[in-house]
Order: sequence, then C-alpha cells, then structure tokens
Amino acid sequence: MIDHLFDHIQESKSFILSKVGVKAKTAIVLGTGLGSLIDRLTEVTSIDYKEIPYFPISTVDSHAGKLVFGKMCGVPVIVMAGRFHYYEGYTTKEITFPIRVLRALGIDDIILTNASGGINPHYKEGEIVCVSDHINMVPDHPLRGFNDDRLGVRFPDMLNAYDKNMRAHFTKIAAEINVPLKHGIYLCLQGPSLETPAEYRMAHILGADVLGMSTVPEVIVANHAGMRICVFSIVANICFPSSHLTVTTLEDVINVVSNAADKVTKMLERYFEIQASM
Repeated sequence: MIDHLFDHIQESKSFILSKVGVKAKTAIVLGTGLGSLIDRLTEVTSIDYKEIPYFPISTVDSHAGKLVFGKMCGVPVIVMAGRFHYYEGYTTKEITFPIRVLRALGIDDIILTNASGGINPHYKEGEIVCVSDHINMVPDHPLRGFNDDRLGVRFPDMLNAYDKNMRAHFTKIAAEINVPLKHGIYLCLQGPSLETPAEYRMAHILGADVLGMSTVPEVIVANHAGMRICVFSIVANICFPSSHLTVTTLEDVINVVSNAADKVTKMLERYFEIQASM
C-alpha cells in the first residue's frame, strides 16, 4: 500500500521554511472566539492556509485560516489561527495534517483551545476547563489505515495523552494570577448540529464535563507524534441539566468565549514569561 503522508508533510514543511525561519518549540491552536490572542504576539509573520501545500482551507467564519509565527513574552511560538473540523467535510486525517507539519517543524509542546458546551452541572458560562481526558465519538479515526513508523507507532497508548506536568504547571499559574481553572473530561461529537437534550443527558451519563466538535482528533495525532499536550476549553453555554437549556447561536458562543479569552491569554503569557526566564 502506498501512502504519501510523510512526503506531503515534508513538502509543507519545506514550503513554510522557505517563507519563515522557524525555531519555535511550542504551538498553540486557537478555537472559536479565541483569535484575539494573536494581538499579544510580537515580530509576527503569517501564511494563509490556502498557500501551504496539502493544508485544508478553513470554512468557518470565526476561524481566520492562518499559520502565524511570532513571539509571546520573547519566546518563539507558532499559532494556528483557526482549525478544521470533521463537520466541514474533511476526514480526520486531513483535519490533523497541520499537527503533523507542526511536529516536523520542531514543535514539542502543543496547547489547544476550544469552545465547548458545559455538561458538568457545576460549571458556568465563561469558565475555563483544563482537559484531563477525553471520550471520542467521532466516527473516523485519524490513525486508521496505513501506519508510517517514521510518524509514530501503530498502537499509541493514550494513558498520558494530556500531559500531567503541563496541567500541573498551568494549575499553579492559574492560582498565581487568580484565574479559576476547572479540570474535566471532554467529549467529542461530529457536529455541526448542536446536541439534543437526550444527547446532553447521554454525555453526562458517560462522565463528560464538557463537549464539543473538535480537538480530540488533533490530540490523538499529537500524542501519536510524541508531543506534549495541554488543552483549554471555555464553557460557552450550559447544556445540562435540561432545565438550563436555551437556544444557542454561533454569535452567542463567540460572545461568551471572547469575553473569557483574556483569562486564557493571561495564563499563556505567564507560561511564556516563565519559559523565557529558564
């Protein structure tokens, strides 16, 4: 069986390096409503996704669709300003291709963000959840098919996919700067329709604290590639119990997440301040 994934990754890497000198070890993936973080970067250069060979094109209005290179608190970082989703029509292998390219560019640590629905009845809108584990219900696995051992092992273990040291580090940072931080389990569904009350109840029974339509395929591939992973999910709307349900629009989600985004940015700035001092 011929698989060209490795070769495509190298082509994308070569194109990016022809445009930007990349030395970053950390990457950030921005979810819905979190694009304002780009404003905190210095020495910024960006490449549109559509210019990069084999990259998907973001079709969601709230995702800028750019690979951004810059510095946060003096530390080089690569930011994906917008991600891709299964509901856009891409396979999960296509969704996660940029994660492969980031690894090829030398990224060791990846921080992913998203907007989510709150299943834990104790959560409130705008709260930040540091994800400790996930439940994957997307019907397409990004590692399905041929496995190239140059990219990772055939059967990667997911026990420590969410790096304990990074989670502990950010927990300490959050307490230091007085940002309330929850810890919980993220359940991923395919979307794009929001879930029914019965599906929210199912997620609660399964043990989820938040749910959404992204991130998990990226985590699986980043783990397969040997990267350290940390995920922050902003609760955009309350989904359980059913007595708290209201009709939710994309505008509602963006409004809530945008108001909470500054707290995530403050945590990241403190994180990179510490990195710069080491």
